[in-house]
Amino acid sequence: MPDPHTVPLIGLAHGSRHAGVNASIADLMSAVARAGGMPTSGAFLDLAQPDLTQVARDLAAQGHRAAVVAPLLFTEAFHATVDVPDAVAEAAAASGLELVTAEILGTGDDMLAVVSDSMRAAGIGDQESVVLLSVGSSSADANEAVADLADRLSQQRAGRVAVAFGTRSPRATDVLAELGEPAAIVPLFLSPGLLLDPLARLAADRGMVMAPPLGDRVAPLLVRRYQEALDRLLR
Repeated sequence: MPDPHTVPLIGLAHGSRHAGVNASIADLMSAVARAGGMPTSGAFLDLAQPDLTQVARDLAAQGHRAAVVAPLLFTEAFHATVDVPDAVAEAAAASGLELVTAEILGTGDDMLAVVSDSMRAAGIGDQESVVLLSVGSSSADANEAVADLADRLSQQRAGRVAVAFGTRSPRATDVLAELGEPAAIVPLFLSPGLLLDPLARLAADRGMVMAPPLGDRVAPLLVRRYQEALDRLLR
């Protein structure tokens, strides 16, 4: 049975060609290691390296026998339901590690608290309208999960909360035009990305507040996802 104090956590992100993504995920995983006391690594499904198989092989070479894989995803869309299981199966077969997959970050009440804290830290006022920006998905259920998060967020504040997506309608520029000013942008993203750069420039040009990606604010959530998955691994 693996030693519960030494089982690594691998944060599995989607990946991006944006120059800031690798450093951002590395910072997040370092924050998780400080909070939870476990070894951590970052890996990517696509567009960045290392991939999960390489990280699993490296951990096996270091003498580890098992690891927890935490998908750094907000919704149960294609990446969570197809790409992650495929990557985990491939990595386990290639490395010999026993891999258990943790729950995704999701859009539950713990994520609601993280988003609310991020907004306060960014100086977004209670009366200010907000665009909650997600990547978007071909899955209606995934998009509805983001809309539900926005609805719950709106119940905590006086200003409107509207949803926009980076890859589908409604787009942030259209939603901002409807909301009018003052308005702020709150990305449901962990790290910088190519979808965020144009909006950051737009916000700067208009004097709008744009909260930063959530980054290491989600570290406590990942510690909990790890502990729950570790319990399953050690049964």
